[in-house]
Amino acid sequence: MTKTILITGAAGGIGRASVHLFAEKGWRVVGVDRSGFGDTFPKNGLFIQSDISRPEDMEAIFEKAQAFTDSLDALVNNAAMQVAKPLVQTTVEEWDAVMAANLRSVFLGVKLAHPLLKAGGGAIVNVSSVHAVQTSANIAAYAASKGGLLALTRAMAIEFAPDNIRVNAILPGAVDTPMLRAGLGRGHAGHGDMQERLDNLARKTVNGRVGTPGEIAHAIYFLADNEQSSFMTGQAMIVDGGATARLSTE
Repeated sequence: MTKTILITGAAGGIGRASVHLFAEKGWRVVGVDRSGFGDTFPKNGLFIQSDISRPEDMEAIFEKAQAFTDSLDALVNNAAMQVAKPLVQTTVEEWDAVMAANLRSVFLGVKLAHPLLKAGGGAIVNVSSVHAVQTSANIAAYAASKGGLLALTRAMAIEFAPDNIRVNAILPGAVDTPMLRAGLGRGHAGHGDMQERLDNLARKTVNGRVGTPGEIAHAIYFLADNEQSSFMTGQAMIVDGGATARLSTE
């Protein structure tokens, strides 16, 4: 039987790569993003342009999803936003916007997706970040939201196990996406042009390079597919080119 997956943040770097990978593997894809996707979205899928940070939009998203499919084999909570500025300069509105997009949307989306996931026993993959475990200056709201997502992953894994729903998180490191490039303005990778900053960042990983969205998509596929990761739940998979393996003092 054809499997069905819902992916938020579907038009971004990791989301777009995941959409195409799952489609190539024969899955039907429901994609959600506040930006448009273009004409390359899989023809047998469903794209919903909507803002997951708004509770009323989330309800409308899952009404459309339920009209499209009777069950979900996987849900990938990938959508996120980042505010890159010092904590003392971060406004309450910015803090709340990050939490709404990165954390509250997962809480509400999982609640709404639960009947569809329970129908056949599915998997939830939460896209967290290495910033949940090791972070840097001027990204506190984002780091806090991704750390909260790890705790939520563990709690959901415990609660949903009786429903045969697995819940895991993936923690990407530096991956060449629009969000990464926008965040390089924080100065942690130097102040040269974009390529210079990317090269500086690459040198800080054990592998000596920045990751690709496709590499993260393959890791997401592993966690989403019950045939590959059936005995994994409540876990955090770090995919960062070895960046968190090296002491900061080295």
